[in-house]
Amino acid sequence: MSSGGPKVLDDLSRLAGGALGAVGGLRSEIEELVRQRVERVANELDLVTREDFEIAREMAAEARAENEVLTARLAVLEEQVADLTKAAAGGGTKASTGAKTARRKTGSGGKAASGGDAGSDSGSE
Repeated sequence: MSSGGPKVLDDLSRLAGGALGAVGGLRSEIEELVRQRVERVANELDLVTREDFEIAREMAAEARAENEVLTARLAVLEEQVADLTKAAAGGGTKASTGAKTARRKTGSGGKAASGGDAGSDSGSE
């Protein structure tokens, strides 16, 4: 009986080793099936990759910064329009008086009313 003991232990050891090998193979097979299933579900949900997400995130940050700049510019322009509207409602301002003076100086043809010296310079060339 003592000679049969080690043989039984060897057989049990081989059997356990084979079972562990089968379990290991089964484990990798199950992992592969789970991976495929997760990928299928991810594709059905139309999920994006991390790289695409980071690109979109960067674009959103740039758009947000540009929006802030444009909002500030718009506020300045709205303030200028409000000032001009108040000035127009309150009567003539320096800006509108200056424009009227400039129109009077240029005359109706758009040429400067300086006496026509420009025509005499062209003949001397």
